[in-house]
Amino acid sequence: MSEHLQWMIRRNCSSFLIKRSKQMCSTEPNNLKARSSFRYNRFIHRRTVGVEPRADGKGVVVVMKQRSSQRKAATSYMRTTINKNARATLSGIRHVIRKNKYRPGLRVVAIRQACAARSL
Repeated sequence: MSEHLQWMIRRNCSSFLIKRSKQMCSTEPNNLKARSSFRYNRFIHRRTVGVEPRADGKGVVVVMKQRSSQRKAATSYMRTTINKNARATLSGIRHVIRKNKYRPGLRVVAIRQACAARSL
């Protein structure tokens, strides 16, 4: 099924959907902006990127959806921990997204999410 057809089906009937003050928000784990939109939805795209703070508060965890194990939900996400200084962390995220040929539109958003996660 095409991505656009999946988006038309999931657009208004997702369990992660929150409708508040004339805006549609989403609480999906790999949704970088928490918006319910075609661009940031994690279920319809083959390659997604997510950035989370580490449990101990030192560094970030980059979560990427693997294309090879897409049908196996338990093993479809690869988690990489980056525990370096701020500049090396942002450079590492930029490098991972570019070299693995993930969607380039998510690179800036993922870097901003990592900055917010490191400042917590």
